[in-house]
Amino acid sequence: MKTHDVKHIVVVGAGQMGHQIAMLCALGGYTTILQDVNEEALQKAEASLNGRMNQWVEKKKLTDEEKKTAFANLTYTTNLEEAARNTDLVIEAIVEKVDAKRELFRKLDQLTPDHTILATNSSTIVNSLLAGATNRPEKVCNMHFFYPPLVMECVEVVKSEKTADETAEAAMAVCKQIGRTGILLQKEIAGFVANRILGAIHQEAIHLYEEGIADFKDIDCIVKKSLGHPLGPFELIDLSGADVVYNAMQHRFTESGNSEDKPPACIEEKVKAGDLGRKTGQGFYTYNKEKVTQ
Repeated sequence: MKTHDVKHIVVVGAGQMGHQIAMLCALGGYTTILQDVNEEALQKAEASLNGRMNQWVEKKKLTDEEKKTAFANLTYTTNLEEAARNTDLVIEAIVEKVDAKRELFRKLDQLTPDHTILATNSSTIVNSLLAGATNRPEKVCNMHFFYPPLVMECVEVVKSEKTADETAEAAMAVCKQIGRTGILLQKEIAGFVANRILGAIHQEAIHLYEEGIADFKDIDCIVKKSLGHPLGPFELIDLSGADVVYNAMQHRFTESGNSEDKPPACIEEKVKAGDLGRKTGQGFYTYNKEKVTQ
């Protein structure tokens, strides 16, 4: 596919990543469909995007006319077949589990036109693990957005050995069109660049916490005040979600077999308790509408 051929984009998954990616595409001028099997998730996504875009208008980051145009570009559906029928690019943003993603890519391969690029937003799963479920591995890549996509400017575009140059070029062109900095990774590696570095920080921070060297909030304070990070590692875990972090670590452990990659006890405990961070109101920190308490 030539870079100028992408006109219609489908984002699958209306969760914390997918609905914002869809809004970016709509703001970039693409005809965009946000698809999710859950109607309630779509309604929640629409309400969230309306609220955020109204804030942007109030802050003069966006004109009212630009907001109206973006929402005119964006539609919502639970029907995957209908959404995929005429699209040029699909960006998958569902649960971070290989089996679920492979099954979706198998369906997308059957439902989309032959020219359609299939991209995964996965933060850890390399696209070749999903491309095998399709008959178009040359049209499969990663487009890894960072949370929250409407704020974070970087997108890691990752090629496998079978990803065509034209596929990567099209993905990079979409990044440019939606106002994001696309960085092309020529080779696959689990976790890519940012999350491998972040994962190393998380592992060491958790080790220091579990060994009783310092409390988690003090570790966050040290990282922010000495290293200049805007958020500490435990604040970042709460922002991403303990379940997301757990799944990423578990995937890495499954691949490597290295016990050092196994999800640590404190993360597993958070997941089992349902204390996933900001999205549940409780993680390492406690959250409410007014403030964060320690």
